[in-house]
Amino acid sequence: MFDAFVSGAREGLRSCVSILPPLIGLMMGITMLNASGALDIFSSFLSPVAHALGLPAEVLPLALIKPISGSGSTAILSQIFTAYGPDSWIGRVASVMSASTETTFYCIAVYYGAVGVKKLRHTVPASLLADLSACIASGLAVSVFFHQGG
Repeated sequence: MFDAFVSGAREGLRSCVSILPPLIGLMMGITMLNASGALDIFSSFLSPVAHALGLPAEVLPLALIKPISGSGSTAILSQIFTAYGPDSWIGRVASVMSASTETTFYCIAVYYGAVGVKKLRHTVPASLLADLSACIASGLAVSVFFHQGG
């Protein structure tokens, strides 16, 4: 039994080492995105699209960061709650969006990196389409269930 434990621990450490470079790359990219102001610029550029889709522009940074980082999106969600309140329309849309989207690139980096998959094929487009659908549906769901809109 101890040999099986040691063997499993060895494989676990190998998995940790193999996923470390993609995780470091993701963390560095998120830090650079926030520090450069690119997230704010991209959010303001997409603001008319968000308005046309019935989403408050204030949730765009959350929608952009969530596929990359769970902790980054939690920080943005906290900022939204502080600025607008969790029970506001913006806060509710942000809550539903946060709960219904996935940390796509993080999951791909961790799971595909752990098993050594190099060709992502349709994974990224399908995952990002699912995230986009969830973002759009979050505004619609809050509007329907709370009879509000932006």
